[in-house]
Amino acid sequence: MKIGTILHPTDFSRNSESAFHMACALARDYGARLVLLHVKPLLTVAYGEFGALPPEASDHLEELKERLARLQPADAGIKVDRYVVEGEIAWEILRLAGDLKVDLIVMGTHGRSGLGRLLMGSVAELVVRKASCPVLTVKNPVPEEAKELATHQEPVTAG
Repeated sequence: MKIGTILHPTDFSRNSESAFHMACALARDYGARLVLLHVKPLLTVAYGEFGALPPEASDHLEELKERLARLQPADAGIKVDRYVVEGEIAWEILRLAGDLKVDLIVMGTHGRSGLGRLLMGSVAELVVRKASCPVLTVKNPVPEEAKELATHQEPVTAG
């Protein structure tokens, strides 16, 4: 299998970070171009007690472009292209993958199942089902529950 272009969609979460490292390793090993993508979801107006709430500062495209620019592979030899677009997340991932004729999509997954997936939807699941190329989904290797338990345990002392 020839892998010349790898697409890594990111939402800047821990799960995306794990997938970013995997995408970088694969890009390095295959000598592939790495395409980083962040999709800003379409503006949803929230209404509170005092009317419409403005979008958060993190929703501004320029700030998102800066955040994406800060994602740098450890190997400086990897060619990286970056895109920030606005739209429906899964469909924008699929559109860019098709436009660029990517060979592999490497993306994080939150690992939701059951009711959580039913209520939240699953970008990764839709991309896996609809993509015209292979999709590698990377679950964060250390479950958050395990990290939380580790930080709340009392140290054991020999006595």
